[in-house]
Amino acid sequence: MAAVTPALAQAPPFTAIVRTSWDGIKKNVAASAAAMPEADYGFKPAPTVRTFGQILGHLANEHYLMCSGVKGEKNPQEATDYEKTNSKAELSAALAASIAYCDAVYGAMTDGAAFATLELFGSKFSKVAVLQLNVTHDSEHYGNLVTYLRIKGIVPPSSAPAK
Repeated sequence: MAAVTPALAQAPPFTAIVRTSWDGIKKNVAASAAAMPEADYGFKPAPTVRTFGQILGHLANEHYLMCSGVKGEKNPQEATDYEKTNSKAELSAALAASIAYCDAVYGAMTDGAAFATLELFGSKFSKVAVLQLNVTHDSEHYGNLVTYLRIKGIVPPSSAPAK
């Protein structure tokens, strides 16, 4: 058996790495929601895509869907479709609440529990894979938000100078 190097011995747990990715993307998504003026929450660059607000609502929906599965409970917002919410205040609140819900799930995940499986979208996934899927999903849609912000002349959070 190979010896563990000091760098490996001090490496963060696997789940901490996924949690760090979540911490980064959730900040960019929430900051995007804050940066876009309410008048532009209905903006979409083409008729065939979601509005800026619908993307945020979609993310809130998916946060609850994925994180409730990892948590092993029924989706607490299953009856609510945040994509149908229109106001910036309501969408910002829904997004913040969905992020807080997921924060608790990411915070409770351990390397020991990370590889337990659950069914989602008709397939079996490890819990940590679902958490990473949540990060990836948010990252994909953050790319959409960046485009919408830039079209409106707003610098996206990930490109804004540090304060």
